[in-house]
Amino acid sequence: MLQTNFERECDRLSAAVDQVQFERMRWAREEGPMLARLAELTQAAVAEREDYELTEEGSAGNIRRYVLKVHGTRVCAVAVGLVRGQAVMDAEAIERSRFRLAPGDASAISYGDVDEDWIAGALQRVFGRIAAEAA
Repeated sequence: MLQTNFERECDRLSAAVDQVQFERMRWAREEGPMLARLAELTQAAVAEREDYELTEEGSAGNIRRYVLKVHGTRVCAVAVGLVRGQAVMDAEAIERSRFRLAPGDASAISYGDVDEDWIAGALQRVFGRIAAEAA
């Protein structure tokens, strides 16, 4: 979004008066809606699957973290968030899971290019890294 000179000056003064309050307002105006869209798209990707559930657990800042359950069984965590203007999705091992994650890199894309297909592809890469522990 292109800011006018007036808006930039308002932001400068707001930050000078109270940096903490300004940052909260800036985050709510800019990054908050972006993160909400990422979370919505991630949930929507598995919404039609009765066997899959994403439960928010351990989210903080610019990251939404979900525990993936399949057939009610805890499998891994899926983290989606914003890092320097990029949408990022990755997986994390969790406690009480009998599944392990193969090494792999997070999926990342410019936030402006995020859509349902990117979310589905990133989740597919996460799911592809999951394997059952040897008994």
